[in-house]
Amino acid sequence: MTMPVIPDRTRAAVLHAALDLRVEDVPVVRPAPGEVLVAVEAVGVCGSDVHYFADGRNGRNVLRAPMVLGHEAAGVVVELGDDVDGPAVGTRVAVEPAVGCGTCPTCRSGSYHLCPTGTCLGSPPTHGAMSGYRTVPARAVHPLPDGLDTETAALVEPLAVAVHAVRRAGVETGHRVLVTGAGPIGVLVAQVARTAGAQDVVVTDVYDARLDRAAALGATATVNTTRDDLPVAAFDRLLECSAVPAALWQGMHALAPAARATVVGQAPPAADGLPLALMQRWEIDLNASFRSAHAFPTAVGLAASGRVDLAGVLTGRFALDQAPAALRAPGADPHHLKVVVRPGD
Repeated sequence: MTMPVIPDRTRAAVLHAALDLRVEDVPVVRPAPGEVLVAVEAVGVCGSDVHYFADGRNGRNVLRAPMVLGHEAAGVVVELGDDVDGPAVGTRVAVEPAVGCGTCPTCRSGSYHLCPTGTCLGSPPTHGAMSGYRTVPARAVHPLPDGLDTETAALVEPLAVAVHAVRRAGVETGHRVLVTGAGPIGVLVAQVARTAGAQDVVVTDVYDARLDRAAALGATATVNTTRDDLPVAAFDRLLECSAVPAALWQGMHALAPAARATVVGQAPPAADGLPLALMQRWEIDLNASFRSAHAFPTAVGLAASGRVDLAGVLTGRFALDQAPAALRAPGADPHHLKVVVRPGD
C-alpha cells in the first residue's frame, strides 16, 4: 500500500474571539504514542460551536486563546503513532471527541465522558477538528462500514449523544415519548426512541419547518407550542432538547404518573420554575444526559443499517473558507438542521 504524503502545514478554522473566525495555515501535528492522524473530510456544526463563535464561550467554557473549532468529525486515518496497532492507514473513521484520562475512578467506572480532567475537541483549550488534519487518541476513532460515507458519518457524534440520552431516559418498548425541541439532537432523539421501541414519539417546537422535518423522519406527531397545547398525563418519557427551561416545565405537566424527564439540551446555569410539587405527587423523576459514553458503536450501526436517517438531518454543506457562514446558517434559517464543513473543499 502506498503511504499518503502528509504535509507540514494545513488549513484550519481558528476562532480568535467572538465573531472573529479566520481560516489560517497551521502546523500538522504528527501523532504521539497511542494516537492516530486523521485526514478530516467533514465536520458537523454543533450548537456549542455556534455559541463559541457568537459569544466566545459555551456555558462555563470560555475562549481564552485562539482555538480550532469543531468536534463532530469523520475522515481517513493516514498515520499511526507508536504503540498503535490499528485501525490501519486508509481506514475511514468517525471521531469520538471527548476522552477521559482513563485512570481516574470516574473513567474506570465506565463514565469516561464525565472525567474531571477529560478533554473534548473544540472545547477550550483543546483544538478541534475543523482542519485538514487532526491527531486523536486511537481509542477515540471508530471504523465506518462501507455503506456509510464520511460526510454523513460526521453526524455520528450527535447521533451518539441521542443514543446516550435515550438510554439515560430509559425508553422502553411501548413507551409514549415527548421530545421538546426539533433541532438536530431532538430529531435524532426522536428517531432513536423509535428504534428503542417507543410506541408514540411526539416532537414539539415553535418552527413549522423543523416540525415538518421531524415528521418526515419518523415522529408520530408534532406540536407547534405557539398554537397548540400538549395533552395532560399522556407521556411516559420526556427528553428536553431545546435548552429552554419553559419547555421542560411545560413538558413535565404532560407526563403520566411515575414518568421520567431527561435534560438533553444545553442547560442554563440555573432555572426557576421547577414543578417540585407535581414531581412529588406523581413521583416523576428528573435526570440529565451529557455528551455520550459507549454509544458510538451503536450510533454507527444505526446509521449504517438505515434505522436512523442521518442523511435526512443534513441540510447544508460548506467549504472551509465558508466556515463563518456555516456557523451562522442554523440560526439564520430554521429550515437548517445540521450543516457540515468540508476542510478539503
